[in-house]
Amino acid sequence: MNVNPTLSIVEIPMTKVETTISFYEKTFQTKIERMTMGDTELTVFPSDGKTVSIVLTKGEGYIPSNKGMLVYFNAGEDLQPILSSVAKNGGKVVLEKTEISPEMGYFALFMDPEGNQIGLHSKK
Repeated sequence: MNVNPTLSIVEIPMTKVETTISFYEKTFQTKIERMTMGDTELTVFPSDGKTVSIVLTKGEGYIPSNKGMLVYFNAGEDLQPILSSVAKNGGKVVLEKTEISPEMGYFALFMDPEGNQIGLHSKK
């Protein structure tokens, strides 16, 4: 079997549901859908069905952390407007906008209110 290992779903752990949802909705200026599966609370970012689904998850075994895998959000053409809203919405900028290369664009890192380290990526 030959499988192309592309991403399908990314889960970001949370413990403080209201605080975390509010942070992401305000920072990315979007509405996040809420649902439950048994004892697990999930929130799903809007998706066009063609890209990776991003889910905030509260449940047994989901522990926010700044260690381990690092997920980067596509921040559109310029990540600075999103990065500029991180602190005022309860997060913390860890690394300011930094050029990778002229061809690859820019990245930045922030901590959400739960302590998860998240990346942003943009062309400009």
